[in-house]
Amino acid sequence: MFDKSKGTKKVTRRTVLQRGAGVAAASAFAAAVSHPPAAAAPRPRADALPTAVAGVRIPDSGLAREAAAFARGASTETLFNHVMRTYLFGCLMFDQQGVRYDRELVFVASVLHDLGLVEAYRTPNERFEVDGADAAQRFLREQRMSADRVAVVWDAIALHTTAGIAARKRPEIAMIAVGSGMDFSGNGLQKLPSDALDDVLTAFPRKGFKQEAIDTIVSLCRTKPMGELMHPFAEVGRRHIADFSVPTVEDLLLAAPFED
Repeated sequence: MFDKSKGTKKVTRRTVLQRGAGVAAASAFAAAVSHPPAAAAPRPRADALPTAVAGVRIPDSGLAREAAAFARGASTETLFNHVMRTYLFGCLMFDQQGVRYDRELVFVASVLHDLGLVEAYRTPNERFEVDGADAAQRFLREQRMSADRVAVVWDAIALHTTAGIAARKRPEIAMIAVGSGMDFSGNGLQKLPSDALDDVLTAFPRKGFKQEAIDTIVSLCRTKPMGELMHPFAEVGRRHIADFSVPTVEDLLLAAPFED
């Protein structure tokens, strides 16, 4: 308000209060700018992997994270847990023996080794191991992995159900066969400490792995039967599929066009 008789601006109680509020707001803003609140600690991602399980370190390189994310996105939870147990079991067995190996290479081969069971990566006629090896190879080339390391992963995946051959190869190849075989059939589990086994199964529970594996094998036998020719999976097909058409080894031998 302006007092004309004195030529001065009349200050009222309301004006003082308004000015005080403005000063307080300005002070609060200045304090907030100069002393911002502490940022909340980042929450761990729900799909983040543990740093270690049963004393086995899980690699955290960019390539390892990309491979794990790719495998998780392509797989069911049950299948992803299987490939993680494959890595852990393989490492536990070879660590007991004091074997030196490339941990990142073993991890990448482990998490990618069953891509051939995923419908998106199945071809009409190839064995699932070859389909998986080819899918892993394409992914790793996109990640600019060196050709010699990609070749090791390809061999590890293609040979992982042929343990007798894989065992004669370098550790990074043999470990995938050993780890996946332990999780599939339990072969060799007695060699692991019970607490280590408990840790692995707690971190990556089986969640009905046996039944899912049988269902997947039957699906392969139905959709690409000749891909199971002379493959162990053919025995599952013969048990579950009426008139399963894939010949046995004996059938192939007797049908050979020779006069004996």
